[in-house]
Amino acid sequence: MRSGILLYGPPAAGKDTVTTALAALDARYVPFRRLKVGSGKSAGYRMGTATHLADLEASGDVIYRNERYGNIYVVDRPGLDQAMEGGTVPVVHLGQVAGVEQVAALSGVRWVRVLLWCSRTSTAERSRRRGDADTAARLAAWDATQEDLASYPQAGWEVRVDTDTVTPQEAAQQIDAFVRSAAAQP
Repeated sequence: MRSGILLYGPPAAGKDTVTTALAALDARYVPFRRLKVGSGKSAGYRMGTATHLADLEASGDVIYRNERYGNIYVVDRPGLDQAMEGGTVPVVHLGQVAGVEQVAALSGVRWVRVLLWCSRTSTAERSRRRGDADTAARLAAWDATQEDLASYPQAGWEVRVDTDTVTPQEAAQQIDAFVRSAAAQP
């Protein structure tokens, strides 16, 4: 069965950093580049157009889409299929529990759900350190993430990591250990 990792958490919780640490630990772990329709940062995304998005929607290939920071972000079936070629394990970043649930419902894939968390203060500090021009929007998204979690008390997280207290490498080791143990079970 194919495998994947769903990383959920507020802005600046360490999704990119933990994904990098996972890839350093095992080359099978690859970042999933969501389709982005809009402007701004393009690194880490597959940039698309409104027409491309409409085509994906018409063919039923949009698994999850959300809008944030004036852009549209998409987890699409063709992109995931490509990311899983050759036995690689995509690491998908999501900021909404609804997205985690929709992607996790995809049949034929064993998803490991990971909650990465950090304090609001850490989000502010990390956002400023990395030079975000929209730290206020990131803090609003942190607030929305906290509300989102409260709205889904039944959400099943297999791994929970507080990135205020563990290093990215320790987080990657925890996630990898769970992925390996889950793969060993029938």
